[in-house]
Parts: sequence; structure tokens; C-alpha cells
Amino acid sequence: MGTVFSFDVRGGDPAAVRAALDEAVASLHRVNEVFSTYREDSQVSRMQRGELTVEECDPEVAQVLALGAEAERTSDGWFSMRYEGRLDPTGIVKGWAAERAARLIGGVAGVSGVSVNGGGDVQLLGVPGPARPWRVGVSDPLRPGGLAAVVSAAGADELAVATSGTAERGSHIVDPRTGRSAVTDLVAVTVVTPRLTWADCWATAAFAMGSRQALAWLESLPDVEALLITAGDEVRCTGGLARRLG
Repeated sequence: MGTVFSFDVRGGDPAAVRAALDEAVASLHRVNEVFSTYREDSQVSRMQRGELTVEECDPEVAQVLALGAEAERTSDGWFSMRYEGRLDPTGIVKGWAAERAARLIGGVAGVSGVSVNGGGDVQLLGVPGPARPWRVGVSDPLRPGGLAAVVSAAGADELAVATSGTAERGSHIVDPRTGRSAVTDLVAVTVVTPRLTWADCWATAAFAMGSRQALAWLESLPDVEALLITAGDEVRCTGGLARRLG
């Protein structure tokens, strides 16, 4: 998927945890083989060429396409699985795959906490230790090496943090309504919600919208908080975000 994944697992029998980690890593490689738009032999590429139907693909393909369609509906089209007229589910696959990997490991007996980081987007489950919540630093897009905020998972059995912006990869988010790079006043959008599948999608869609429309839309979503930073160094956030900082 063109990025690095890291795992932090607390508790559990070491042998069982190692087996689950191996399975999770294998599942991430399999996701890349199935969904990559850069591989000619991936199922998504073959489906795009008409060589496979959805029914002939792995069951996960239909699952991801259904999730993507839901994201498109919820965002009124600001999230899209199309790029230059071609099917491209990569905007949802990474978050979905990282969340699935975290849940696979979290199901091991005795595991008290799991953190899976996929290219800076994080799925958290449980706790890292007694009376200790997971905490995730949000990079400051205008001050390299600095933090814009620290998100705490205190009181949450599961929490995800995903950021879309220009700091790491430049202008790479496409406005689905024009097919060109999104031109907005934003440099970063960080979304906090229980599932990384949705956190990743909502951050992408919100960035494409621009700060004014994005903030109102994010406020309307259940169990979603967000931090928006503009190119003018203005910070905007949803009403409940303060409860997640610390």
C-alpha cells in the first residue's frame, strides 16, 4: 500500500501474539495484492479491465466496495472510489485493512491493548496498561517536528485517528467533482472516531470540502470529532474534540 505499518501489542501469550501478528501482516500483503491499482495482476485491476466480476473476486472486494459506496453517500460524493473514471478504492482500503488487522490481534486471549499505525493513521483497541490510555500525537503541518494536538483514548474501548493533508505527500487529494487536486484553505484535517475505516474516509472528504463546509458536515456525523488547520494557521475543531485531548 505504499506505506509502513507498525504494531504495538500489550498482554497475551507471546506465541499466540506472534501467530496473530504473522496472520495480520500476511493479511495486509494480501490486501495489497488484491486491491493495488498499480499491479496489473491485482483483482481490482483485472476487474477494471473486465476480466473479473465482483462475484469472482475475493469476498473482501465486495465488502470494501459496499463500504466505499456508503462513504460516498454519507459525504454527498466528496469521498469517491473513482479517479479519472477508473475504479480506485485505495482511499478506503488502508484504513479498513489496518482496522481489520488490529481486531484480529485484539481477539487473542489476554491481549489488553492494540495499536496499529498505517502510515500515520492509527487504530487503537483496549489500553496499553492499567489506568493508562493510548495517546496519539497529531503532527503540526506548519511546524515540522511539532505537535498540533495529542489525542487521548481515555474511556474508549476503541478509537481511531486519521489525518489527511499536504504536509507529508504534498497535494495528492483529488476533488471528485473536478477530477483535479483539491484546492481548499486547509493544510490538514484530523478525524477521531471509533473505526479507522471511517476516520480515513471522513478526513479525506473533509479536506476536499474546505474548512467551512467540512466543519459543519463533521459536526453532523455521530461519534466524530475533528481538528482542522488552515494554511493561515487557523485551528478549527468540532465541539466535542476537547474531551479527546490530553
